[in-house]
Formats: sequence, C-alpha cells, structure tokens
Amino acid sequence: MPASARSKVGNLPLDLTSFVGRRREVTEVKRLFTLSRLVTLTGIGGVGKTRLALRVAEDYRRTFEDGVWFVELGELHDPELLADTVVAALGLREQSANPPRALVEDYLVGRRLLMVLDNCEHLVGAVAMLAEALLKTCPELSVLATSREPLGVGGEVTMRVQPLTVPDPDQPSSLEGLPRYDAVALFAERAGAAVPGFGLTEENQLTVTRICQRLDGLPLPIELAAARLRAMSVQQILQRLTDRLQLLTMGSRGAPLRQQTLRLSIDWSHELCTPQEQVLWGRLAVFAGSFELDAAEGICAGEQVPDDLMDIVASLVDKSILIREEAGAVVRYRLLETLRDYGREKLQETGDYAALRRRHRDWYQQLVQRAEDEWIGPRQLEWIARLEREQPNMRDALTFCLTEPGEGDSGLRIAAALYPFWLSRGLLSEGRHWLDRALACPGGQPTATRVEALCDDTVLAVMQGDIREGTALTDKGRAVAEQVGDESTTALVDSASGYLDIFAGDLPRAVLSLEAALDVFSAGDDPLRRVSSLLGVALASGLRGDTRRAIVCHEEILALTRSRGESMFRAYSLCSLGLAVWQQGDPVRGTELLEEGLRLTRLMDDPLTAATCLEALAWIAAEHHESERAAVLMGAAESVGEASGIKALVIPGLHAFQRRRRKQARAALGPRGFQAALRRGRELTFDDAVVYALGEHPPAAPSSVASSAAAVRLTKRERQVSELVSQGLTNKAIAEALVISQRTAQGHVEHVLAKLGFTSRAQIAAWVVEQVGGPRT
Repeated sequence: MPASARSKVGNLPLDLTSFVGRRREVTEVKRLFTLSRLVTLTGIGGVGKTRLALRVAEDYRRTFEDGVWFVELGELHDPELLADTVVAALGLREQSANPPRALVEDYLVGRRLLMVLDNCEHLVGAVAMLAEALLKTCPELSVLATSREPLGVGGEVTMRVQPLTVPDPDQPSSLEGLPRYDAVALFAERAGAAVPGFGLTEENQLTVTRICQRLDGLPLPIELAAARLRAMSVQQILQRLTDRLQLLTMGSRGAPLRQQTLRLSIDWSHELCTPQEQVLWGRLAVFAGSFELDAAEGICAGEQVPDDLMDIVASLVDKSILIREEAGAVVRYRLLETLRDYGREKLQETGDYAALRRRHRDWYQQLVQRAEDEWIGPRQLEWIARLEREQPNMRDALTFCLTEPGEGDSGLRIAAALYPFWLSRGLLSEGRHWLDRALACPGGQPTATRVEALCDDTVLAVMQGDIREGTALTDKGRAVAEQVGDESTTALVDSASGYLDIFAGDLPRAVLSLEAALDVFSAGDDPLRRVSSLLGVALASGLRGDTRRAIVCHEEILALTRSRGESMFRAYSLCSLGLAVWQQGDPVRGTELLEEGLRLTRLMDDPLTAATCLEALAWIAAEHHESERAAVLMGAAESVGEASGIKALVIPGLHAFQRRRRKQARAALGPRGFQAALRRGRELTFDDAVVYALGEHPPAAPSSVASSAAAVRLTKRERQVSELVSQGLTNKAIAEALVISQRTAQGHVEHVLAKLGFTSRAQIAAWVVEQVGGPRT
C-alpha cells in the first residue's frame, strides 16, 4: 500500500471570502448523496458550482473519517495525466511500479472518503471512466463532481446549480427585504469588501437590484461588478453593463485564469463546445427571451447545422449553455442574457447577424399572420398562449422593422396581425404604441394593410376613451381606403367608424356604419371581421333600444363561435347579451349569461371582458338591493379594468345608468361603508374577483397551516419529487435522479398535484419555497 500523510484528513482549500446563500442547495446535495455515491453539480461557468461543492465538502469533514479530498482539474489539459493528478491531490507517494490508477484504487479500497472532482467539463470522458472504475472497486468512496455537463455515468445523480435569486423586476422589494435575495446579498457583501462602509440604502437599492438582474444572478459577474466599485459608482456600473464583457475584467488574481474575467469564463465554455454547437449558440442569440424548437428550426437551421438540430440543442442544455423550461405542456429554451450577449457578438463576427435578424422577423411575421387567420377557431386559446409566450420575440421583431430602413411595411403587417391578441389580453396601450409607431414610418404606401392598422388603432383608442385620436385615425383610414378602392377595405373603415360612434354616443350613425360593414363581411370569407362587425351592430342596437336586433346578432355570434370552438368573441357576446336580456326585464337569465361569459374570461385570462362582466353584475346586485356586493364588484371591475389600460371603466351608452347604480349603493351603505366595500373589491386579484362574482368557494389559502397539513399528507418520495419539481426538473430528469421509471415519476407528480389541490408544476415550486420559509436560493 502506498504511503501517505496519515495525519491529514483532507486538503480542502480555505475560503478567503464568505459563502453567501445557497442554503437550499446545500441541503439538496446532501439529500442526493442518500440516493447515490456520485453527485454531479452542473451549470454554466460562474454560477458557483465550485463554491457550493466546497461548502458541502466542508460540512462533510466529520462524516467521512478518511477525509474530504479536493482535486482541481481546471488547469489539467491532458486526460492521460488524470490519475496522476488524483494521486498528487491525495498526497500519495509512488513507491511501486503500479500505474497511477491502480495506486489510487489500492489506496481507496476500504476507506470512507469523499472526493471532490472540480471542473471536469473539458475532461468529461476521462473523468467518467475513472469515477466509474473507482466507485465500482471502492464501496466506501463517494464522489462530488462539478462540471458544465453531466459525466454520464450509470447511477450518477445530477443537480443543476441555478443562478442566485434576484428580486422580480416587476415587483420592487423593500430595502429590508432585499438581503433575502442572494444575488443582492452577495453584491452588498463583496461591495463592502471593495469599498469599506458600503451598504444598501434607499438611494442605491434600485440600482443594485438592476445590476443583479442584468447579470442574471450569476455570482462571478456579480463579484466582478462589485470589485469595480473601487473605481466607479453603482450608477456608472449599471450604465456600462450594456458592454458587460468588457467591463467585468478585474477579478481575483488567486482565481483560475478563466475565472478572473467574465469573458474568459464564457470563452472557456465556448471552447468546450463543438463547432456545430458554437454556430448554433451564436444563431440562438437572435432570440429575445425564450424560444421553442420550431422557431429554432425555422430560423437557425442552416448549412452549418445538420437536420438533427434537436440533438445539438439537447447538447447545449447538457453543457449548461441553454436553460430548458416547461411552459405548461410546452418546452422552451433560453440563453441567460450574459450568454446571449456573447453569442450575439460571435454571430456579428461571422457577418450573419443582420441576415439572422431578418429571418427572425420573417418567421415571427408568419407566426402572427397564421394566428390571425386561425383566430376564429378551435386553436384560439393555443394561439393566445403561444403569442403571450412569444411577446419578447414579437417586440424584438417589431423593433427591427421600425428601426431598419425599408422594413416599415413588415412592421405594419405584424402590428395589424397582433390586434386580436392585444385585444384578448387587454393590452390596449401596447397595441396603440406599436400601431402608432408602425404607421409613423416614412414611405408608407396606401395599402389594405395600412387601412387595417389605422382601423385597429381606432378601436383601441376609443376603447380607452380617446375619441379625438380615434376620429383622426378613422379619417386617415377612409382617405387611404379611397386610394385603395377595395370594397373590403372600405368595410374595415365602416366597422371602425361604427365603434368610434358607439363610444362617442352617436348610436344611429354607428348602426348604419356597422350594418354596411356587416353586409360586406357576411358575403366574404373573413370570420374575424364578420364577428367583429356583428358584435358592433349588437352593441349599438342594444344601446339604442333595439333589443330584438341586438339579440339576433348575439345569437348569430354565439352560433358561429360555438361551431368553430372560438372563445374570445363568444365571451364578449355573452357579456353584451346578458346586459340586453337584463334590460328586457329578465335578471335571472341575464345573470346566467354574464356568469357564463365571466367563466370564459377566466379560461382565457381576459381582464378586459371580465371587467365589463363584473360591472354589469354589480348593477344587477344594486338593483336587487345587494349594495355591499354591488360596491365590491364595482371596485373589482375598476381594478381589473385598469389592468387593461382603462382608467375608468364605463360601458358605452350607459354612463348615466352607471352613475345611478353607484349613487344607489353609496346611499344604502353610507359614504364610509361604500368606500370600504369599493376598496375590498379593488384589492381582489383577477382570479379572486371572478371567484367572488360567481359565488364560488375559493381554494384554501396557501397559509403555513394549510401547507403543513399538505406536507403531512405527502409521502417521503412525494416530498422528494416536489423538491425536484421546484428545481425545474422534467419527469424524465426526476426519474433519472431517483432511479425510477419515467412513468412512476409522472405518477408521483400527478399525486402531488392532486393532494395539494394544484394544477401546475409552478404551484408545486412555490409551495416548496414556502415550506422552507423564504425565497428559493
């Protein structure tokens, strides 16, 4: 047996800086060691794999009686010397002719020892062979590896190390709450080391938060940014993060060379990729946010990338370049912003960036036009969900069109095609923003698309009460339509004019315009415009007192939309029909129709139509002297409507009636009681408002008591599965981690959902976070 320094129980390097956060990850790694003797921490460079491994190893010092041994492989480039490196790390003295691997095996047999193999990615094949051989011959050996991709050894359990937690950019945290987010805590601690006396303040908290967000919560760039405080202010650092790869170049001299700057760290990952992976990395940088496989195939597949693009995507996921995410039943991929910047830089070096951006624009233009064509159909909800997921890419495509000379017409087509989507999500202000910009592009020709965009912009404007702008847009639309000289184009203007007149209060004129449009669209093959015109005629007729005509139109809409499996306009029609029936003196059926419409708005997540339904139900409640319920519903309608960009929700033509009902409820409750009930309604979320209006019993609140009770009902295996779900693992990955079949893993997930009363994996993840008692780190 080789001689060794028996007095040593390991060789872990001493930490020169404190370890921040990662409490949950440390616990999870320890749990994984109960399942396997080989645990591999994977993740992109700079995410903190080594620091996490060292913290776990430090905690295990007393557990492994023969020591915890650290083997640094980052600077080793010859796989033939791998065993020699392990021999040196263990402090063995070679006194025989045995090869190094045999020497290591001979030493480890019978010893209870943890070996940390750090930075294995560039030697993954050799490390896998050595680890597998040692684990087979040394039953008391455990191995903790860090690598940008798994080793691929049988029995290996992997854990993807995620970036540090950062505050939600849409929900600013208080100064007291910021240190709960590990990224902010790390920046503050390292900043205090760089500039003694630095601390989080009311003045710098937003800037520090944005720095951590821009750096994706990655520890390495956050530490490099904090070091820059020796020469710059936090504001200057944030301003210069547009060129983060150049800014973050001053790290610790004691760190490995590739970790001393952000660029070198990413260069290291890039060099470990195959040429095909490098090409695809650059091309995928054209996406904003996340993307789906069909988009990658349509935009990024080229001569340098083979048909099996999926295999290359999977390899980039394995190497921690791409992040795999599940959006319901759909898998999406994304690059961290830091890696996207790097990939875009590489793509620009090839000269292909402009061409890829144009292909990106073309693909998304085809996507939104296909969605518009199929809008009145059974796939409508799928299209709404898809377009919602693709908003960053659609915004990027629109920006390209509106900033690149000669591309304005394409921007106009995309914006016009997105009109029904914006309407469905209540994104009135965003729709107007893009339509206004697209219409303002120089060199616009008189085309049917321009008329369509002007008409769409008109409807969005008047729905927000901007009658003056709506009038100006309609006048422009009619002038362009006259130049085009097409019957259907003129009908578009008639329909938009009709909606303008409804909101302006000129109901006779509105009916004439909308009926003219309906005559044209009923004879053609454009169900979207036909339904839209029918809805306008119904609304104007009902407000004018022609209830019979309104009901006939609504029944035609419902017949057409139900037969085609459509949801959005069906919800609109149910809401309007409910109002008409109620005004006829049938509050019971009116309420039933409004509630049916409200259920559809929940299915669609449509706050705009929901707000109208809530307001109408409030009026019915007031009529029946249910004053408190009426006031709560009015408050909810205001809040939900404001989320759609409507400052004051008023159903056209019923302003005076709305004021009477509010006055009636205020008189019954008194000023204070009315305001209190109104406030209660305004505090309700969209979902809670619908639950209240429908008289449903809300699901049990996720309080700690309820959560604890649910935890008791979960088996040990189900709790393990819940933890893995919270880490973003798929059923397949869970099966591999727990060494069970994929079908069994799926069954466990379904049981967890059923027991907790949840409908999505995201809810499981949120529940797991609550069990721990703070944000996930």
